Amino acid sequence: MTRNVDAIVIGGGIHGCSTTLHLCLAGLKPVLIEKDYAGRHASGVNAGGVRQLARHIPEIPLSIRSMGIWEKINDLLDDDCSFESHGQVLVAENEEELAACRARVAELNALGFTHEELIDAAELRRLVPAVAETCPGGIVSRRDGAANPAQTTTAFRRKAEQLGATVREGVAASNIRYSDGLWHVDVGTETFAAPVLVNAAGAWAGKIADALGEPVPVETVAPMLMITSRVPHFIDPVVILRGRKLSFKQFSNGTVLIGGGHLATPYQDRNETVLDWKSLAISARTVFELFPAMRSATIVRAWAGIEAKMKDDIPVFGPSSRHKGLYHQFGFSLHGFQLGPGAGAVMAELIVNGGTQTRISDLGIDRFHPSTF
Repeated sequence: MTRNVDAIVIGGGIHGCSTTLHLCLAGLKPVLIEKDYAGRHASGVNAGGVRQLARHIPEIPLSIRSMGIWEKINDLLDDDCSFESHGQVLVAENEEELAACRARVAELNALGFTHEELIDAAELRRLVPAVAETCPGGIVSRRDGAANPAQTTTAFRRKAEQLGATVREGVAASNIRYSDGLWHVDVGTETFAAPVLVNAAGAWAGKIADALGEPVPVETVAPMLMITSRVPHFIDPVVILRGRKLSFKQFSNGTVLIGGGHLATPYQDRNETVLDWKSLAISARTVFELFPAMRSATIVRAWAGIEAKMKDDIPVFGPSSRHKGLYHQFGFSLHGFQLGPGAGAVMAELIVNGGTQTRISDLGIDRFHPSTF
């Protein structure tokens, strides 16, 4: 038996859950389909960075839109998501990197963006007292921060269900087809039909796009993270580097989360990853060199999440270039967590209103299919 709904959302990461919630807020009754459980993959196990800092220019408007939602996240979800706003700092390790920071800020200012601010050595050490004395400055985005990714994704899912969304977890979407003006998707023994289908399936979304005639250059990756033993409090902002791969966040309990983009080997069909301990050692060495306060810490555990990375490192976001009622929302390339709240709001606007005031024109799937213009 087929059940009609207003929209079908495939993928229970933060993007699928956010879109489902915002569709509910717009008065629709969607179904959310997740083959495992909400937040099982990248959305639940990432570093939790809520970052406007150092984004690709085409996604900055979406990031700014999302930041406004993050700052009122408790009002939206009845859950604070452990969001804290102590800023994020990009550290330049030498004068050449500082010059690149200066050029970056000038470029953004010329485009009308003011969220990134160039800082000198004195301000860097005021914000990050523990950083190595050799670092000459960097960039700060003062409204940025961090949140708990699993808590946040679960909160979006829970609120969407409270507002009337149907949620199906533990069964994959299959047999996706379009007929009689509706998208049909099988979920185990059930079939759902709707005029709208949102492909937010993360690392699995590329296969769906390919099957629907819109192949894109996407690869499956597994960014790694480490957590350390407790050390005395020494830092509030999240820190990233201009040159080497590193992101760095200390929690209130003294533990430190270390990431930055080193990759594990993903086995997508088995939902498994194999860690690259040599690359993790590089991250640990970087921390050792830049933050003397960390030299007594030990690594407690490490992990990786499976996600999709686009060839140009910016997401596929917006309507299909081929099919009526189909929308894509994937390929956030290791930096999609902060975008989740805003992306869901914008996607709901596209579906309900047919457009949005938030600039997303450079994110469309048609950039890979120019012949479909």
